[in-house]
Amino acid sequence: MEDETREHVPVLVEEVAQYLAIKPGDVILDCTVGLAGHARMLAESAGDSGLLIGMDVDELNLQSASQRMEGCSCRCRLFRSNFAEFDEVLASAGVATVDVIFADLGISSAQLDDPKRGLSFMQDGPLDMRLDERLSETAADLINRLGETELADLIYKYGQERFSRRIARAVHYARRDRRIATTAELVDIIARALRVNPNSRAAKIHPATRTFQALRIAVNDELGALERLLARAPARLNPNGRIGIISFHSLEDALVKHDFRARKTDGIYHVLTKKPLAASADEVARNPRSRSAKLRVAERIAS
Repeated sequence: MEDETREHVPVLVEEVAQYLAIKPGDVILDCTVGLAGHARMLAESAGDSGLLIGMDVDELNLQSASQRMEGCSCRCRLFRSNFAEFDEVLASAGVATVDVIFADLGISSAQLDDPKRGLSFMQDGPLDMRLDERLSETAADLINRLGETELADLIYKYGQERFSRRIARAVHYARRDRRIATTAELVDIIARALRVNPNSRAAKIHPATRTFQALRIAVNDELGALERLLARAPARLNPNGRIGIISFHSLEDALVKHDFRARKTDGIYHVLTKKPLAASADEVARNPRSRSAKLRVAERIAS
């Protein structure tokens, strides 16, 4: 039976459908199949002559996705793999090129709400943050290993946290007494470093937001994986094939924007979204998580 507690509301569904323009018989690579929110819609559009290849590093996501794709007329093959390795996945599927490449770079609510993953500063749990438990280094390993300057640079680069040096200094002093092992411990260190009450609603965002984002990006090499996906995508897209990426923070969006623009200049892509598509006010009201979502889409120019 499907685990009904693992819920995820996909974002920008109508925009994805419109701009990816799936046709019957299309071969689709869903690089972040998650709980199949977008995948089901894409697969239905491809019909019984189509093929959807789905990837995810989270075993529980793949189990849920497999159940939710049951009954879909489109053929579907799921692989446990990071999307940076999609060349290997396509080889395993016996596919050379595809008509659509899609990636939703967001973290699902099921992942955020699981305290064992340590992704949320709102719940106490082990300071893990790995989206793929096969990775060797956790956030706790990282934060206890890095030197003070290196940690400050990481928090600033990936979290855009202007108080990164103050936070890194506080972490440095705290870990001299004991290993920092839980999310609650780290939140307390950050709050004391910034002299704020983490439970106060005065600030627009929680004081630990940027630091947690930075650690999660580093642990999972999220930006490196995205760079590798973008670099390899043109060789795998059929002429007139489309690539769509949903990002949730400015670092991801900047990578996608600059890649699409560079390939437009090189005569490889036609960029279909001059500006990123954002959620409507109605969607944000229904699903606040969609507020920061941005969709960019490009089309492979026929050579």
